[in-house]
Amino acid sequence: MTSHDVVGRARRILGTRRVGHAGTLDPMATGVLVLGVGRTTKLLGHLSLATKEYHATIRLGQATTTDDAEGEMIAERPASHFTASDYAPVIASLTGVIEQVPSSVSAIKVDGTRAYQRVRSGEEVTLPSREVTITRFEVVEARQEGDLLDLDVEVECSSGTYIRALARDLGAALGAGGHLTRLRRTRVGPFSLDDARTLEQLAEHPGMSLTLDEAISRAFPVRRISEAEARELRHGKWLEPTGEFAGVHAAVDADGTAWALLAEKGRRASPVFVARPVGVVD
Repeated sequence: MTSHDVVGRARRILGTRRVGHAGTLDPMATGVLVLGVGRTTKLLGHLSLATKEYHATIRLGQATTTDDAEGEMIAERPASHFTASDYAPVIASLTGVIEQVPSSVSAIKVDGTRAYQRVRSGEEVTLPSREVTITRFEVVEARQEGDLLDLDVEVECSSGTYIRALARDLGAALGAGGHLTRLRRTRVGPFSLDDARTLEQLAEHPGMSLTLDEAISRAFPVRRISEAEARELRHGKWLEPTGEFAGVHAAVDADGTAWALLAEKGRRASPVFVARPVGVVD
């Protein structure tokens, strides 16, 4: 399923067109996809989902056109003889701040058209490298599969990182080729598998995994406000800045109710999203 497919299923289950997602998930992948429902769709663009975690399986010994199992095989070499002493130094070189060339079949736009669409139409696409941060890249299990070697890995990385590109680059550095056979996203920003439900579970018990207040307080730094300040925000008015926050932050009262997202600029802390404007009833 594509991320759009998931949104479509959620719309039917929840009986509303107002469903959106925060960041796509590859069709071959499973795991966390953050959805917003109702007026919280306006919140999605403000979420800072800079850090992500994945569990994946990298197959060494085969290279594919898409750097994952959905592509055609273009090279195959024995890899079952590799040990940690072979691949650990390469993994170390792929950890930290690195330059990564995204897969040519990624969703990155080239002159307004997705790269994968250009590849499917027969074009050769080479994307420029981009700087990404790999905080953690660890092998948790290695298994021989005939002449091939499967590595189960855990990766914590910045947004914009392509795990299949890590598989490709690891295999290329070892001279055997590599591609991704399994990908599961276990965390997006502050949201993890513990918060997630399958579409089947959602259909059985329609509703939100997190309330608006829970999601906002978890995803943003919190500024505590008074009842009077909450009333101002409900009318879209600004507050006095505190100087404590560098970016978008949440205005939350003593009861834990989130009223708005604020951004300080000059002499104002202005709302960029009002959670409970006048006239809206929860």
